[in-house]
Amino acid sequence: MDVADRRAAVLRAIVEEYVRTAQPVASQTVARSRSLGVSSATVRNDMTQLERDGYIVQPHTSAGRIPTDRGYRFFVDHYTQTGALAPGQRRVVADFFQTAHSALEDLLNETSQMLAKLTSHAAVVVGPQADAARVRSVQLVALQPRVVLAVAVLSNGVIEREVLTLDDDATDEQVAKATGALDGALRDRPAATVDALGATGDARADAIGAAALEALGRLASADSELYVGGASRLAAEQGAFATAQSAARLLEMLEEQVVVVSLVRDLLDQGVNVSIGSESEVDALSDCSLVLAPYEVEGRVAGTVGVLGPTRMDYQQALAAVAAVSQQLGRLLLG
Repeated sequence: MDVADRRAAVLRAIVEEYVRTAQPVASQTVARSRSLGVSSATVRNDMTQLERDGYIVQPHTSAGRIPTDRGYRFFVDHYTQTGALAPGQRRVVADFFQTAHSALEDLLNETSQMLAKLTSHAAVVVGPQADAARVRSVQLVALQPRVVLAVAVLSNGVIEREVLTLDDDATDEQVAKATGALDGALRDRPAATVDALGATGDARADAIGAAALEALGRLASADSELYVGGASRLAAEQGAFATAQSAARLLEMLEEQVVVVSLVRDLLDQGVNVSIGSESEVDALSDCSLVLAPYEVEGRVAGTVGVLGPTRMDYQQALAAVAAVSQQLGRLLLG
C-alpha cells in the first residue's frame, strides 16, 4: 500500500485498539496487530505525522497515542457503515417490539431503556412531532354536563387527550354534532392547519367544537417529548471524559429537554447522523459523541432515536443499533 493508505490503516488500528482497551496505543502494538508489512519504526514515523496532522495526540510523554475528534471523524467517514446487529442483539430488538403494547409515552420511554442496555451507553428518543401529523380520527366524549373529553388519534401514533370545561351544560346531541364537525374538518389533515369549523346549525355545538379545536391546536404546537434511558451510564463512564465535571454537565443538559430536542433536529437537518465531540459546538458535548437515526411513520420523519456516550465508543455497533431500533419503532407506530 502507498503511504497515505498505510497511515489511514495505522489510524484505524489506533482507533479500534483505543476503543477496545481505553489505553494509549503504542507503535509496537499497531505493528504486531496489523499486517502492514513495515517495521514498528515506520509505524512510529506514521504516527508522528498523524499527530502533526491533528488525527491523534500523545496524552503524556512516553505514552502511546489516542485519537482526536478529527481522528474519530476520519474513522467514522471511511471505516464505518450502517450494518446489521449481531444475531443476539437483533433478537433482543425484535422481541422487544413484538411484545410492545404500551401507550406511546411508555413505549418511547421503554425504547430508550432498551437501546441503552443494547449499547451500554445512554440513549435518547425524541417523540413524534404532533404539528406535522395528520388526524386519523377525533372524538368528543361527555364526562359530565359541563366536562367533555377530546381525543384525537394522529397518524404518527400519538393519541392526544384534552379535558374541556364548558361554560354551560351540553347535551349528548350537541356533543355528537361537535364531534361530527371536528372529525369532518380534521380527518387526514394536521390539526394546526384548520382555523375554524363549519357551522352545525346549533350554536352550542359550534362553541363546543371551537373549544375542542383550539385545545387540539395547542397540543399540536407543543414541543416533542424527550425520553432518556441509561443516564446513569454517563456517570459510570466518567473516566472517559476529560474532566470529572464533564459527565455532570452532560446530565444537566439532558434535563433541558427543549435544548436537546432542538440540537437533535438541527443535526439531522444538516444531514449529520454522527456528531463527534466539539463538532456539535455544545460545551456539554465536547467529550461525547451522538449517534442518531430518524424513525418514520407513513413516509415522514416522526422523531429520532440516538445513542450518547464518550467519543471512545463503538461507532459501528451504535450505528447498527439506532438503525435497527428506528426501523422497528417506525413500523410499530405505522401499524
